[in-house]
Amino acid sequence: MTASDPCARLGTCRLVWVLFAALMAPAALAASSTPAYVQVAAGSFLSLLPPDGKQAKAQVSDFSMRILPVSNAEFARFTQTRPAWRRNRVAGTTLADAQYLQGWPASYQGHAWPDPAQLSMPATAVSWFAAQAYCEAEGGHLPTWHQWEYVAAADATRRDARADPLWRARILDWYGQTSKVLPAVGSTAKNAYAVKDMHGVIWEWVEDFGALMVSGDNRTQGDPDVVRFCGAGAISANDRENYPVLMRMAMLSSLSAASTNRNLGFRCVKDRAGLPGKPTPNSTGKSTGKSTGKLSIRSVS
Repeated sequence: MTASDPCARLGTCRLVWVLFAALMAPAALAASSTPAYVQVAAGSFLSLLPPDGKQAKAQVSDFSMRILPVSNAEFARFTQTRPAWRRNRVAGTTLADAQYLQGWPASYQGHAWPDPAQLSMPATAVSWFAAQAYCEAEGGHLPTWHQWEYVAAADATRRDARADPLWRARILDWYGQTSKVLPAVGSTAKNAYAVKDMHGVIWEWVEDFGALMVSGDNRTQGDPDVVRFCGAGAISANDRENYPVLMRMAMLSSLSAASTNRNLGFRCVKDRAGLPGKPTPNSTGKSTGKSTGKLSIRSVS
């Protein structure tokens, strides 16, 4: 196993998480900060990353997703109850790079926020470790790539608008815009799943980001665990025109779990059956844990 192997990257995330879990994950968030989630029914779709590396549809089990990305106000409350995740304790460590929570007021120490206007903005410059810790405190986890892609395919009226060139053009237009000030969460209209801000506000972490790597070797070997191992090497020929999703995949595949970015935030999901993130059987009776590339770090002890 080499350092560039996504298995190694995911394994490193697990190891670091286990070492720091006792410090970073005590009680759940207060009920007063509980956000709105919406149910997403199970289904199948042609993913940009087919589970078999060819043409098989990705299967998504029932889950619920946050309607909005996590805001600064919500992440600030998280750091109040989890001071170990404050900027002065995490930035520049194994859990986050030196730009962690960049843009937050230097005077913020878990109490009064000096600029109320920033509270409604999405929480960005958050590492994968911090995002996953937040979601676990909320009783969930970061969405897998397939969960995120499934919901992100919808526009206001259709659950799969990816074939519409006008829809793709509107999303691409956002990528071409530059702004030093992020809009407030909830700035975009609800899509067909009643979820907001899937496009047009921020980039978002996914739980299995480390599997989204391009590998020439995998393209030639026909590895059946394409999504888990170097999934982006087998991009579906049916969806090569979906540049917005390709751009997100390329961005995520370039990151490490400690990476942060001022435009990179997150939202959480909760699985309907069993513990959050626990693999569930698909129609063939086999575990879907592999085909989704899910880390399932919550079950690691």
